[in-house]
Amino acid sequence: MSTALDPAQLLAFAAASVVLVGMPGPNTIYITTRSLAHGTRAGVVSVLGVETGTAVYAAATALGLSALIAASPTAFTAIRYLGAAYLVHLAFRELTRHRASGRVTDREAPARLGRVYRDGLLMNLLNPKVALFFLAFLPQFMTSGATGAAARAEVLALGLVTVLVALAVDLTYAVVAGALGQRLRRRPRRSPRHPGLRRLPVAGVYLAIAAAAVTGGATA
Repeated sequence: MSTALDPAQLLAFAAASVVLVGMPGPNTIYITTRSLAHGTRAGVVSVLGVETGTAVYAAATALGLSALIAASPTAFTAIRYLGAAYLVHLAFRELTRHRASGRVTDREAPARLGRVYRDGLLMNLLNPKVALFFLAFLPQFMTSGATGAAARAEVLALGLVTVLVALAVDLTYAVVAGALGQRLRRRPRRSPRHPGLRRLPVAGVYLAIAAAAVTGGATA
């Protein structure tokens, strides 16, 4: 029996991935918020960080590591709480960013893209529900009877499709949100002049995602 994925399977999987990935979730909310607050470049780099994390989980699923995380309540809970704590850290850092230079200005300093990438990567790596997503979603499109190396190859192939679809969808969110943020910044009278006040909504979004992760509401 052949265990190779045929084009029809991949097409069906890609279509299903577009629907699932396109629905607003913590990743898209995070990316949209980053783009609105810090511009398109920061949003795009956030996408690259987040989807690097997705690729890591895809590889972990193929190697059986995601199943180990899902099977261990202790490991799953620990990763989930670490992710929530990191989001709280991002919220605090957003609120206090203007203090780094020792003064408050009306002009926002550009975000450091290396840090932006790391933030996106860690946010996704510390969301163990990505592992559950792969474990529940991928087997529905795998070839019946695939085992061993063939099964791992199929998981990697489907995981790659998921990453590519997520890149396309999330980049769209980032570009649109970045353009909207640029338009809003051209109207300074419509937003608080104090940078700390302008950052309150951004920090609030991070805290809301953290709360959803702790209470079980956050998904991949």
